[in-house]
Amino acid sequence: MKFEGIYTPVITPHAADGSIDREAFAAQIEYLIGAGVHGLINGGSTGEYYAQSMAERVEMATFAKEIIGGRVPLIVGTVAIRLEDSVTMAETAAKIGADAILIGSPPYAVPTERENALNALAIDRAADLPIMLYNYPGRMGVNMGEEFLDRVGRSRNFCAIKESSGDINRVHLLARDYPHIQLSCGMDDQALEFFAWGARSWVCGGANFLPAEHIALWRACAVDGDFERGRRIMSAMLPLMAVLEQGGKFVQCIKHGVEMGGRRAGPPRPPLRPLNKDDKRELEQVVRVLKRTVAEIEAGTKAA
Repeated sequence: MKFEGIYTPVITPHAADGSIDREAFAAQIEYLIGAGVHGLINGGSTGEYYAQSMAERVEMATFAKEIIGGRVPLIVGTVAIRLEDSVTMAETAAKIGADAILIGSPPYAVPTERENALNALAIDRAADLPIMLYNYPGRMGVNMGEEFLDRVGRSRNFCAIKESSGDINRVHLLARDYPHIQLSCGMDDQALEFFAWGARSWVCGGANFLPAEHIALWRACAVDGDFERGRRIMSAMLPLMAVLEQGGKFVQCIKHGVEMGGRRAGPPRPPLRPLNKDDKRELEQVVRVLKRTVAEIEAGTKAA
């Protein structure tokens, strides 16, 4: 499978009591497909998988596929502390006809590279689908190093990696020494650098409410090779990325961004809490400036 473009990890909208708002979930998927994103991820951290029961995870993956049909690729997240739960999600992905699965390191366990690779290979066997790895040592506690990559490379299914370490040297390593593993941007404020090193896709939570702007940056760099325009768009987007990452309020900001667009997102599930009024105002101001600036850049490009 070739990963190209913007892959959005879809939020899970909630009612005030914390129950899943399935109607709003379907509406969000329709919005994203209509906006032109290239693929959707269900069961990512932006979708709050960690706050869901296994029954909910299976149900929402199945529901997502029913809504999407074959219009865009669906990637199902399998990250879990227990291998058995990851296998359940992998089996679900295969059963519902998902296009790929997302495999990350099991949180908290801190496995060795060999143990982590054996865990990933077991999940692979349960699905036999294309795999995008998810390297996020800041959350998982371990890095998918060279021993890990060499071991999982024995399976042809491991074809991409969402790199979220924040270490630019990892981008260099992957681009230089593992060209057979497609590089996908998983660190928003390094998107320009990822594209410069050959990444063809970007997994970005912000595309839940700013899909056009994320697509604009991807198109400028990965399609048109216009890095001068890409730098201008990236410069306009950096304040948003700073707001999203500050104080551990990523999911809350994404959800408020969705509601700013007139769609229901609801509160995050505990332990997270909604943004306060000051945080909302800050996000709203940043988004207004970003949208205006990117629109001006794109209009200038079309006029030229």
